[in-house]
Amino acid sequence: MAEPQALPDKAFPVSWDQFHRDARALAWRLAASGPFLAIVAITRGGLVPAAIVARELNVRLIETVCVESYHDYTKQGELHVLKGVTDAVTKLGGKGVLIVDDLVDTGKTARVVRELLPGAHFATVYAKPMGRPLVDTFITEVWQDTWIYFPWDTGLAFVPPIREGGA
Repeated sequence: MAEPQALPDKAFPVSWDQFHRDARALAWRLAASGPFLAIVAITRGGLVPAAIVARELNVRLIETVCVESYHDYTKQGELHVLKGVTDAVTKLGGKGVLIVDDLVDTGKTARVVRELLPGAHFATVYAKPMGRPLVDTFITEVWQDTWIYFPWDTGLAFVPPIREGGA
C-alpha cells in the first residue's frame, strides 16, 4: 500500500453554486462532442456532475463505475474497482459513452476507467496537471498541490484570513 499523503497546504473551496455553474459549463462544452448514448459516472465524486450533465445533454442511460482510492479522505492508497460497468454499456466499447468525474488528480483512477472504456470521451469538472492528459474535456485547472474541498464534503465554519494561516 502506498504511503499516506498529507493534505496539501493550499485549499480550493467550491460552493454548491460554483460547482453547479462549473458542471453546466462542462455540459455546454460537451454538447459539441456528442451525441452521447450513455454517461458513466465515476463514484462517488462523479455522481453530482454526471446528473447535471445528463440533464443538460438529455442523456437517460446513466451507469456507474465504483472505484476506491482515497481512504479517510486524505490518504490515497491502492485502487480497487468495487463495481464495473454493465455489459450494455461495455459492449459499446466506449463509442457514444461519456465518462464523468468531479476531478482528475494523479490520473490513477482515470487510467483504470479508460481501460474499461477505451473509446469513451472522458470529462471532468476540475483537472490537476498530473491527470490532465488523461481527460478529453475539463473546465478548470487547479495546481497539483491544492486540495479541492467539494460542497458535499464541507459545512459552514469560520476561516481565518489567508495571511493568518487560513486556507
